[in-house]
Parts: sequence; C-alpha cells; structure tokens
Amino acid sequence: MSIPRIGFISLGCPKALVDSEQILTRLRTEGYQIAPNYKDSDLVIVNTCGFIDAAVEESLDSIGEALRENGKVIVTGCLGSRQDEILARHPQVLKITGAHATEEVVTAVHEHLPPMHNPFIDILPPQGIKLTPQHYAYLKISEGCNHRCTFCIIPSMRGDLVSRPVDDVLQEAERLVAAGVKELLIVSQDTSAYGLDLKYQSRLWQGRELETRFQDLAEALGNLGVWVRMHYVYPYPHVDAVVPLMAAGKILPYLDIPFQHANSRILKLMKRPAATENNLQRIRAWREICPDITIRSTFIVGFPGETEQEFEELLQFLTEAQMDRVGCFAYSPVKGAEANGLPDAVPEDIKQERLIRFMEHQAAISATRMQRRIGKIETVLIDEVVDEGAVARSKSDAPEIDGQVFIDGATHLKVGDFVKVEIEEADDYDLWGKLV
Repeated sequence: MSIPRIGFISLGCPKALVDSEQILTRLRTEGYQIAPNYKDSDLVIVNTCGFIDAAVEESLDSIGEALRENGKVIVTGCLGSRQDEILARHPQVLKITGAHATEEVVTAVHEHLPPMHNPFIDILPPQGIKLTPQHYAYLKISEGCNHRCTFCIIPSMRGDLVSRPVDDVLQEAERLVAAGVKELLIVSQDTSAYGLDLKYQSRLWQGRELETRFQDLAEALGNLGVWVRMHYVYPYPHVDAVVPLMAAGKILPYLDIPFQHANSRILKLMKRPAATENNLQRIRAWREICPDITIRSTFIVGFPGETEQEFEELLQFLTEAQMDRVGCFAYSPVKGAEANGLPDAVPEDIKQERLIRFMEHQAAISATRMQRRIGKIETVLIDEVVDEGAVARSKSDAPEIDGQVFIDGATHLKVGDFVKVEIEEADDYDLWGKLV
C-alpha cells in the first residue's frame, strides 16, 4: 500500500496560514505525506479566504483549478461559511468546512483517503509543520473577534473571541524557538483583546503565575531571546503598558494598528473607535516612551458616504501621525456585510482616484522618514541570499507587507542570520546598507 499524499493550497491571511499548519501537522502525524503538485497528490485541500470579493474569487478559482488538475478536493477556511456559493460554482467538491476546523478537515480526509495503519511512519518535528521559512513563524494567540465592524464579516465566519491560555501559547513559542525560529509574529483578529473571554485567567508558567493577558504575554515572550512582533493591535488604553517593553528591547518596537479612517462620522458608520484626536495624542506619547517605534496601519478610502472633505481629513491625519508603514484599500462591498446597506455609495472612479492620492500622500511621508535612517547602524534579519547579495528586514519590517534592506555583495551570509548594517541609501519603502 502506497503512502497517501496530500496537496495543499493555503490562501488568505497569516491566521489562515496557522490553520493550514495545524491541519498539515495532524496529517503528517498520521503518516500522510505532503505533495508539491497536483499530479503527485491523491487529494487536495484548499484553505480559502472570504474577506473581500477579490479574495472570494481567488478562492473559487483555486478550487476550480484543483478540481481540473486533480479531481478530489476538500474545501476549508473562511469561504466555507458560504457553502451554497461554493457548491453553485463547484458542486463536485468532496467536503466543505468553515474556518479553524482542523478536526472536520482531518475527518474528511480519513473518509476519502484513509491513513495507513502505522501513524508513525515519519518522525514529526516538535514544532509541527510550518509553511513559513524556518527562521520566522506566525503564532496565533486567539481566534474570532467581538467587534462588529460594518465592512467586515469575519465574526460570522470565525465567531467571537476565543483566546488560548497563556501557558499554551508560551509552550508553542518555546518549541518554535528551540526549532530555530528567530522571529515570532503574533497574530489574531484582535491581539490587544487577548484573554478577555477567559477573564484573564491565571496560569503557571516556569514557576510563576501569569495572567492570560496581552501585557503578561508580551513580557513572557520578551524573555525568549528572539524578535517578537505584534500584529492586529486595537488601540485600547492598556496597549500603552506594552510600549515600555519595546523601549527596553524586550519586544520589537513595532505596532500594527488598523485605524481604518480618521473622520469620526465615517468611523461611527464603520462601528470603529472614533476618537481620532486621542489616537494622535497616544502616538505622540508612544514615541516619547520609545522614539524608535514603528507604527503600521491600514485604511479604507471610498467608504459609503465618504465626502471629499472627510477624505481630506484622513490625509491630514496621515500628515500629523507620520506613520512609518501604511496600507490602503478602496472600499469593496463584501457579501453579508452591514455596510452594503449604507446610502451614498462612492463611485468606483472616485474610490480609485482617492486610493491613488492616499498612497502618493503617504509615500512622501514614508520617504522622508526613511531618509532619516541613512547613516544609522541597524540590526537586520537575513531573509534571502541571492547572486547580488543578501535581502534582509529591519525591526521596522514585517515579512511580505513592509520594506526590505538590501546588502550588496553579502553572499556569505545565511538565511536567519542577525547582522549589523550601516544604512547608506533609502527610497520610499526600502533601504540599502553595508555590513558593519
């Protein structure tokens, strides 16, 4: 009997990637092999994204491709909450599950591709199967979200907030570090709400009591001797207590905070916190505590009802906030989102025009901030070594979404190395440096 082989397509955000890793870890534990292409797969699993229309279409296209090339397909992930839509396009899929449904996916695999009798054919690494490079890993600390933002359907797909106990998270973090991970990227739908659903219950960790709380987790992770980067942090007041850990070098001086807009009326329509002036004050306070802090955020332009004056207010907020890393989306209706029913939809051409103006405005801010780093010596983490030299990231750069640091000629370096560079050049988003 040949070893059963699984093909896997993982789409969407880092939280979905963690789900994919958990499914693959279970399957490898049971003796399944992971195949690199359709031809060598006995069955294909597609982990879908359903956040915006473009992601839905990409997911449906990927399911179709897997069916054409292989024929046996199990669908999981966020789009799984819309089974009718999947079946209307692809009625021949074997099984559809929702997000974070490891047990259901494994059960479906058992049904359509039974495991071999010996579940220990291959030794599984203690950190499980990872889909990221060996030197960094995403660490998901909770699932779901208690917010009900009008543009978002994630709670309907992933449910309300469910936090992992703090000792459970830290045990996984230790396994990852022991396996050679140099950077932990902390992800969830709402990182700063971590532990709220568990009433911040206490757990014993290495002989001391820790609460299942954002600050306690950050402090403990800061003792592991690796980079710790915080993503998807809502700007609650208690976030302020974590900034001194950044100033002390315990965790990376980096906050990924999805502000989404700056106008109070639009924020209320989005059902987001609407105290823009407070956000500006807190950004200034964070920089007083930790001058090197990098603030990343995302915004939506062209939300239903957004006027030209309200968009200009958003540009003014960018000017005052002087954020380092900024992403932007033109509003896209998502099936099932409350915002679809709001009046005064912004025409598509105006949405795209505002998106261009937004990115040009932020590019000028980013370029100015990048120029200030020329002549400084920074520690960087090597991501890739190519013929021309090494490609790295600084403390200001998360993988795939932020900038890079290029080191010409440094072909002797290895992926996962920490090195010091002197910054010599900069453009709007990237840096060039020489080894020190």
